[in-house]
Amino acid sequence: MGFRMGIVGLPNVGKSTLFNALTKTAAAQAANFPFCTIEPNVGEVAVPDARLDRLAAIAASRQIVPARMTFVDIAGLVRGASKGEGLGNQFLANIREVDAIAHVLRCFEDGDITHVEGRIDPIADAQTIETELMLADLDSVERRRANLARKLKGGDKDAADQDRLLAAAEAALAQGLPARSVRVAEDDRRMWRTLQLITAKPVLYVCNVEEAAAAAGNAQSERVAAMAAAEGAAHVVISARIEEEIAQLPPAEAAEFLEAMGLAEAGLDRLIRAGYDLLGLQTYFTAGPKEARAWTIPRGTLAPQAAGVIHGDFEKGFIRAETIAYADYVAGNGEAGARDAGKFRVEGKTYEVQDGDVLHFLFNT
Repeated sequence: MGFRMGIVGLPNVGKSTLFNALTKTAAAQAANFPFCTIEPNVGEVAVPDARLDRLAAIAASRQIVPARMTFVDIAGLVRGASKGEGLGNQFLANIREVDAIAHVLRCFEDGDITHVEGRIDPIADAQTIETELMLADLDSVERRRANLARKLKGGDKDAADQDRLLAAAEAALAQGLPARSVRVAEDDRRMWRTLQLITAKPVLYVCNVEEAAAAAGNAQSERVAAMAAAEGAAHVVISARIEEEIAQLPPAEAAEFLEAMGLAEAGLDRLIRAGYDLLGLQTYFTAGPKEARAWTIPRGTLAPQAAGVIHGDFEKGFIRAETIAYADYVAGNGEAGARDAGKFRVEGKTYEVQDGDVLHFLFNT
């Protein structure tokens, strides 16, 4: 599985520029006026992972298939969006469909690019967006609770459970707290997810800085880092302009450009890694002469469910997983060497797949 990350923020903070860079397309128009993005743009990118290239070289794979990650560029929200201001509710609906939110904050000064509220203050920008999303959630919760009234009178248990969770969300939102601040019991997590509350989604703050600050950040990004730490959220520092330039270069030139800028890696790599951590995701591999492929699963996934990511029949008829840790596969120069070194394992239905495992599944048809 991959995951969908929605890119949100006020107009003119660099969302579309970042999206263009990440997807290496010009599908999202980056222009200096509000609402230049009038439909959500969806782009799918390969997840860079040097381990996959190494496995493919060892296995002499004819094809390399990386894991995929989907970005959704959602048009700029403004104050009053929850009440239909700007482009309003159609974009709030698009946010409900993503797994996580990358909240782009303007942390750069540029007199040629206007700010919709006439000032550069990423903390205030974050609060503006969060307030609009909480107001949208509060409106949704109130309407849904009203619609449940008849079922509650009839003693419907599912309705009662749903109303209980909605009431918890409403209490938090009424206090100015996002839905993700609600502590949800393990037994309630599935139903909680079905509520699709926007502010229940994990948030990654993306500090868009000027080119000179791409390596170390600046005073504004430091403020965002402190805010993220206080919230228990994640943050990354990126220069959307640099990423846009890198996206147009061949790999060798891109590496030279990054080195010249004092950057160890592209912002895309940092963003994806932060996104994986945010959602608790990890990667396992399959490798052979035909192809080497990366597969994305949540941490804690058991072997049958990991097999099911490849095909549902693999999970239904799961027998066992032949397993080699990535480091052992490389050290043994492949499966045969790993076997000879005693690093080849056979795991059953209760095995929790680890990041980097190289797996082969056996199953009944």
